[in-house]
Amino acid sequence: MISNQSVSEAAVDALLRVLPTAVPLHATAHSGSAALTARFGSSVVASFVGSSSADLAVVLMDASSLDAASGAAPSLVSSQDVLRPALENAASVLGIGVLGDSRVEDASTLFLADDTQVFELSAGGVVTGWFAIRLRSNGTISGGSATINKAVLGNLGRINNVEMTLTVEIGRTRMAVRDVLSLEPGAVIELDRSAGAPADILLNGRLIAHGEIVVVDQDYAVRITQILDVVEGL
Repeated sequence: MISNQSVSEAAVDALLRVLPTAVPLHATAHSGSAALTARFGSSVVASFVGSSSADLAVVLMDASSLDAASGAAPSLVSSQDVLRPALENAASVLGIGVLGDSRVEDASTLFLADDTQVFELSAGGVVTGWFAIRLRSNGTISGGSATINKAVLGNLGRINNVEMTLTVEIGRTRMAVRDVLSLEPGAVIELDRSAGAPADILLNGRLIAHGEIVVVDQDYAVRITQILDVVEGL
């Protein structure tokens, strides 16, 4: 099994390959209280949801490198847009999933969390930036044990090739047959859910999670915000 440390190191290596800096940077795993001196208030942060989930953040101390990557009109290109390709490359090591919108915010809580792996980004021995990645479990095992019975795994293997239908539902409504028959292009159907409310995610018709609708490369996607347990799903 690949350790979280190995995944984090692969992520920062992928980040550095695309990071727009004037000189190549070197990543060093960081530990200790020195991270308190970094300017985490202008970090570019994004969350990845998929086969593995994680929170990622990067901050560069030298703003000139971002301006250079922005081109002739840096004021028209935000730092999250400039650093987005690097975050996408870092998230690519996590497997299949969706990287949420990148945003600029204070990431001090993420950088200083006990379960976050922090890397110093340096050139010539001088720290010029920081990268943080916190891997999140997509579920918990009852009793807190990480060991799964081999017999259970064998049973699950029998349904590996069984197809299931994943449905995202943004709302419902009830209509009389005569109203359905009178529908025409341009008609508006009001749903039983307000704008901004979470969408329901159903697997074979059973509610398993809630999420929010996002746009990824001009395609609709859903970002998981809550995974329900068996009782809640029922």
